Formats: sequence, structure tokens, C-alpha cells
Amino acid sequence: MTELEALTETALADIASADSLDALEALRVALLGKAGTITGQLKALGALPPEQRKTAGEAVNRAKQKVGEVLAERREQLHARALQARLAAERIDITLPGRAAEIGSLHPVTRAAERIAGIFARMGYELADGPEIEDDWYNFEALNFPPHHPARAMHDTFYFPDGRLLRTHTSPVQVRYMQRQQPPFRMITIGKVYRSDSDQTHSPMFHQMEGLLVDETSTFADLKGTLKQFVDAFFERDFEMRFRPSYFPFTEPSAEVDIRWDREDGSERWLEVLGCGMVHPNVLTKVGIDPERYTGFAFGIGIERFAMLRYGVDDLRAFFENDTRFLRQFG
Repeated sequence: MTELEALTETALADIASADSLDALEALRVALLGKAGTITGQLKALGALPPEQRKTAGEAVNRAKQKVGEVLAERREQLHARALQARLAAERIDITLPGRAAEIGSLHPVTRAAERIAGIFARMGYELADGPEIEDDWYNFEALNFPPHHPARAMHDTFYFPDGRLLRTHTSPVQVRYMQRQQPPFRMITIGKVYRSDSDQTHSPMFHQMEGLLVDETSTFADLKGTLKQFVDAFFERDFEMRFRPSYFPFTEPSAEVDIRWDREDGSERWLEVLGCGMVHPNVLTKVGIDPERYTGFAFGIGIERFAMLRYGVDDLRAFFENDTRFLRQFG
């Protein structure tokens, strides 16, 4: 009994002096664990005479209970002390001025698209939209693509097993619009298009804007004037432009448009910026518009191309890498 009392007093003193939860846990194991000193007192009861075991066992249990209660109290004290220390370390001085929230910005491609839409809205063009997953008729057939045209090949177009495809241009929106509307009308569409191509100046997914006007009096001269007004407004500069004969299945005649671009070193070069032409009579016929009565013109641009020129970006991939250092420049 004397040994048990001394052991208990030492245990209580050690518990009171424990200065961390880890040290307290080590003490609990040393005292009350399977090999603990107080636990060992219970195991030693078998060596006592039978008449002494009951009294000794009660004493050991009282000591064990006392040590357990003191351990619990000390644990609560150390928990409270640790919490107070953490609160003091993480305290926020609400009288200090707050940090300004970092404000995001529109993506440069979005900026370019909204700028284009705004220019054509002021010119009286309606903005239309359509699905990105199309069938062959809307994407190719209605636009006068011959069956052997290379754009229909699987190495250029993303096809689904059921024969549908990711649209390769936004022209199907024009087809759907012409089916719903009666001339005269003017419209543009802006959206994502998909082609199997990827390098410094091409992306498998990019954004395109196409415009369409159909009425009874439109001419190629009207088309040239429209594009001149648009390009000058977008870049806020007066450009010299040239129209080169080209070929598109859905327009006839067709042209590529170049602008004379001033380089930083003072030199100049011609840059191709868009394609255009008069709507092919076959396209008008397929959507139920009389080509003997109505004419029209269409044009299309790559929005990333215009954004690269406006913001001085020399690699198309920068628009899709989500590098915040690049994007912050457009805040």
C-alpha cells in the first residue's frame, strides 16, 4: 500500500507538470497502458494472500480512477491552452485596411467577339446562334459542298459514329436562319468551330464569325463597303484593302481579303484576314429562296486571328493555355 501511494503521488505530480498533449499521452501510456506501472499493480494482486486481495484491489482501482480523472482534467487544460495560443496567433486585426479583391477580366477572344458583335449591331445585323453538333446536310450539302470535297474527309472533320459531326464552320447557322426568315435580312453568328488541325496558328477548336445579307439589290460593291467599314472600326485604323479571287463552295464569286499591315520596323506587308463572296444561287435554292429575285453576300473571319492582330499576340496557343500572367494584361 505504501508503494502504491508513492506511485500515485509521483504520477499526479508528473501529470501536473506535463506541458504538452504529447507528453501527457506518453504519461497515460506509462501509467495506465497495458505495461503501465499502475496497471502492473493489478497484475501483482495474484501474488497476495487471498484475504488481502480485495482490499488491495480496491486501493489499486481507486488510484487508477484518480490518475484517470487527473489526466482528463489536465488534457482539457492543455487543449484550452493550445486553442488560446492558436487564436492569438491567427488573430485578425479588423482595424487594418482589407486587401483589395483581385478583379478578373474578360478573355481577349471574348473581348474581340464582343467588339465584332457591337460593330455589326450598329450596322443593323442581327446576332443568331445554332448547335455545335450538326449533320452533313447543314454543314456541307446545303452549302454546295461537292461529295468529293476534302473538307468532308475524316482527317479534317471530327465525326461521331452516327454520322453527325462537330461543325467545321458557323455557316450552318446561316442555313438555319435562311430557312426561318424571309428576305430581306442581315445577320451574323459567332461561335466555336472544330477542325483537325493544331500548330502555332491553328487550333482544333477556335471561334468564328460569319455574316450574311440577302435582299433584292445587294452587290459585290456593297460587300466591299461593309467589310471596309468593319475592319477599320475593329482596328480603329484606316486600312488599305485588296480583294483576291478565291473559291468557296457556297459563294460565287469568292474572294480573300488582305489588309496592308504596318510592321514595327516601319515596313509593310499584306495580311490575309477574311474570306467572302456573293451567296451561291444553289445555296439560296436549297433553303427555299428564289435566286432569280434575291442576291446576297457572306463573309467569315477567325476571331482568334483578329484578336492576335489587335493585341499583338504571335502564338494562337497563348489564348488556350490559361496562363494568368498573359491574361492579366487584358484587365
